[in-house]
Amino acid sequence: MPTVSVGRDRLFQALGREYTQEEFEDLCFKFGIELDDVTTEKAIIRKEKHLEEENPSEDEEWIYKIEVPANRYDLLCLEGLAQALRIFNGVDPIPTYRVANVSKESMHKMHVKPETSKIRPYIVCAILKGVSFDELRYNSFIDLQDRLHQNICRRRTLVAIGTHDLDTIEGPFTYEALTPSEINFVPLKQTKSFRADELMEFYKSDLKLKKFLHIIEDSPVFPVIYDRNRTVLSLPPIINGAHSAITLKTKNVFIECTATDLTKAKIVLNTMVTMFSVYCERKFEVEPVEVIYADGKSFIYPDLSLYQMVVPLSYISSTVGVSLPANTVASLLNNMQLHAEHSVSEDNQTSFIVYVPPTRSDILHPCDVAEDVAIAFGYNEIPKAKLASLKPQSLNQLSELIRMEIAMVGYSEVLTWILCSYKENFTMLNRKDDKATAAINGNPRSADFEVVRTSLMPGILKTIGHNKDHPKPIKVIRIFNAILLVFMFCRLVRLIIKEF
Repeated sequence: MPTVSVGRDRLFQALGREYTQEEFEDLCFKFGIELDDVTTEKAIIRKEKHLEEENPSEDEEWIYKIEVPANRYDLLCLEGLAQALRIFNGVDPIPTYRVANVSKESMHKMHVKPETSKIRPYIVCAILKGVSFDELRYNSFIDLQDRLHQNICRRRTLVAIGTHDLDTIEGPFTYEALTPSEINFVPLKQTKSFRADELMEFYKSDLKLKKFLHIIEDSPVFPVIYDRNRTVLSLPPIINGAHSAITLKTKNVFIECTATDLTKAKIVLNTMVTMFSVYCERKFEVEPVEVIYADGKSFIYPDLSLYQMVVPLSYISSTVGVSLPANTVASLLNNMQLHAEHSVSEDNQTSFIVYVPPTRSDILHPCDVAEDVAIAFGYNEIPKAKLASLKPQSLNQLSELIRMEIAMVGYSEVLTWILCSYKENFTMLNRKDDKATAAINGNPRSADFEVVRTSLMPGILKTIGHNKDHPKPIKVIRIFNAILLVFMFCRLVRLIIKEF
């Protein structure tokens, strides 16, 4: 679950009122998010430097760390968080995002060369016109890019975001793939020009950028974006060019997202432009860009149209567990940024036409709509009831009986992760990797979750290793399914019969 750090005072200002910590925690709970921690900027720095904690002074700004759902990309910045909570509280209406009415002739264009299919085939673009930045807004803009890169972009492997000062570059733009020796430019925060292959070596010592080099460094061609004058805008997914860097004075922002996954690229672009179009001269309006591929196909981005979904009222009521009037359901959905119109079919079946905005890419199925109704209604308001059909399976009942018997003879059952490190699964068990036994995790969060274990032994031995001070003997057991329990029970019965 991602955690978003926002200044308390600025958040309350955006919400239009102040809250006590308890009141804000209650609001977060009702909305389906969580206030994870309350700290200060200096406390965060002291913690990073492993210094002793000090009591915060009165002039320090309080930071709220808020845990949000992983698929709610619109909540990864203060702008989206404040907007969602204001709509939830009924303070603001659902915003209507618009694509500016620009003729195809005057629209900015991005031409895609065929060679890009070898490395990073897709690109989507948009323009924010007349943006008003200050230091806090600018920092929030950059932070949202970083959070998206870590989240849906999968550390830039699927999508990489580039943002540029449109007034420093000139269209039409071209998205190309060239050999590293052909690419030469001054990267962001540098004054010297580098060839792309030199840049790879240069950034191997950079703590932030070195973890992205592997994405393209072994490729014979690197993706690169040029403007009309052959000025490099960016070398995705590594670094932007210094020439088009955005600053606090930037008024027109050109956003490009290169990707290996077009669907995710569209979501990322929509998230960036919808969150910060609130600061545009024409609020909630975004200027489009035409992307033209080598085969002649062209697409206009961003697509801010509403997605329609038909959801029966009976489905919502049965899923939530509460029978609600149609008007109440429509109002609850409106609080969750989903505009709903209800209609009655010929067979007197009440349904809703739900209009999903570009900010809610997490709404994929009617069950997501029902979940939003439950959140807005309040989980604590739903009466508790046992399911009439909830009956335990015979096999599970037997499993529980056997577990109880094992516990009564002094054994403790350990529950360990299904993932473990590569070393624990092979080297520490003196086993060789035949490259066909273990499933490898392609994007592990840490070294502890590199492979799917092929044995129960790593977890058991690790548990014992962490409990060496426990009185001996250490009696542990790991039960991994009911079928094994039945098998053990049958063997036990056979042994008893054999004895007699």
